[in-house]
Amino acid sequence: MLSLGVEEEYLLVDPRDCAPVPRAAEVLATAGSAPALREQEAQHELLRAQVETATPVCGELAEVGRHLARVRAGLSAAAARHGCRVVAVGAAPFEADEPVGVTDSERYRRAERQAPLLVDDLLLNGMHVHVGVADEEERVAVLNRLRPWLPVLVAMAANSPFRGGVDSRFASWRTVGFDRWAVSGPPPHFADAADHRARLRALEEAEVIADRGQLYWHARLSARYPTVEVRAADVQLTATDAELFAGVVRGLAAAGLLAARAGRRWPAPHGELLSAMTWHAARTGLAGSLVSPVTGRARPAAEVVDELWEHAAPGLAAAGDTELVAGLWHDFAREGNGAERQRRWFAAGGRPGLTEGLLASTMAPGPGSPVG
Repeated sequence: MLSLGVEEEYLLVDPRDCAPVPRAAEVLATAGSAPALREQEAQHELLRAQVETATPVCGELAEVGRHLARVRAGLSAAAARHGCRVVAVGAAPFEADEPVGVTDSERYRRAERQAPLLVDDLLLNGMHVHVGVADEEERVAVLNRLRPWLPVLVAMAANSPFRGGVDSRFASWRTVGFDRWAVSGPPPHFADAADHRARLRALEEAEVIADRGQLYWHARLSARYPTVEVRAADVQLTATDAELFAGVVRGLAAAGLLAARAGRRWPAPHGELLSAMTWHAARTGLAGSLVSPVTGRARPAAEVVDELWEHAAPGLAAAGDTELVAGLWHDFAREGNGAERQRRWFAAGGRPGLTEGLLASTMAPGPGSPVG
């Protein structure tokens, strides 16, 4: 079984109108002493209206869901003490009433000096899934085999249709916004671990990135842990939705690992097609067509999602997650992804309706009982 860990980024908002508020320092100071949260589970992010959390390393998928629900509850309680709330939304749907500013750390200040307008527009929140793969060569093999399915994950997990109070006409505005950085979008294909090391070293030596934390590919090898880190998904509305996509990612990773060990063929779209597939997936989400990684042709989104399930099936079975993920997907597909839900709330109730939906979903009851 491949281990799992999940990082989530949240937005701090005024509960009256969902405007971002720069209170991360106060919220994290309170969260640091909260019994529900463990040391280093909640941390600063780039902007002072964002916070980041991380689960412990998990073996069982259901364990991930319980930790996510616990962390969300603890952080929400800390935020409430400072007159704000956390919402799990991929992009800030409304403008802030005051400048939110950059977190006071050298790394974040450096990013602000590099590209101040891009940083100002980064109230964007993702979900990062770490899958443990011990061997470096196998990590690269898994990264290569995750690569074709990343646009499909973008579409399935889209949860950022609104920006600045208007519908962006993208299901995942976060994907479009974040992919303006120098090293972003789908990762390239690597020949092996030596090729991966050499090409990352070349990026550093060219001084186009300050460190490997600025490799903003939709999937990458973690610089700190023996994991493949998949960053394609927007942060999810509910802890249960996040549990679903953690399971999907592990299923794809495990299936890719099994295929690599057996020498089986795997889809491998070329780079320019994969970039176009990603942009298209961010725009349409699951409402329309997606480009199949298998055929390279546009097909109804549901059919391309079925292709993903077919490729993930051996990995889901190997992890023992088939039944759980199938049940989670059934519920998710019935409600629609985050972009579809947000648009329904806004159509029915305008800004108050969207605000209410985001607040309620972030704190929706999680799966199972809390983890102590």
